[in-house]
Amino acid sequence: MVAATVELTPKAHRTRAAILQEAERLFAAHGFRGTRLEDVAQAVGIRRASIVYYFADKRELYDAVLADALGGLLQRLREVLLTPEPLRERVDSAVSVWVDYIGERPTLARLVLRESVDAEPGEAPALLAHIGPFVELVRGLVGSEAVARVPVAIGPAHIASAIAGATLFFVGAMPTFVPDLEFDPLSRDHLDAHRREVLRITARLLGDG
Repeated sequence: MVAATVELTPKAHRTRAAILQEAERLFAAHGFRGTRLEDVAQAVGIRRASIVYYFADKRELYDAVLADALGGLLQRLREVLLTPEPLRERVDSAVSVWVDYIGERPTLARLVLRESVDAEPGEAPALLAHIGPFVELVRGLVGSEAVARVPVAIGPAHIASAIAGATLFFVGAMPTFVPDLEFDPLSRDHLDAHRREVLRITARLLGDG
């Protein structure tokens, strides 16, 4: 494995990025257990032994894939939530960021759905190690202002699950359930329509609808 202090060459950076890209695609399609390092290496066009230069084992590669995918989302959410704009506007912007990000990176939707069903009883999903910053972001948002119009029975967890769940299912599962309709959730028209609907759901949950 490459030591943290070793500076990668431009070619090595490109190879590492290619490994992450192909690994994300394969993990999303086959899950952690169903994906082999040999599969990733073949997709990249390198030897399996070359992957170990960048990632010690499959678990480390999987964690790097999750960190890369979720890190991009976290950065975008911070850009719209940590602003002086009114809370309601920030929430709408965050919802739009979420929908657009999953639309751009549908593999993340499939990774999350697979994590929810592939975990063995008593086994913590690997995603749990990466959601801490998201939880802190939401806590800071809720703690900074009183969201008086939100019904007591509907807390941040309920709102987040309704919004996140709608998009995860829309992008990650709907094409599987309606293949005969040739449904493409990533088409601009469908994605825009979904964003509008999720924003309406958000408004209703926040007491605006």
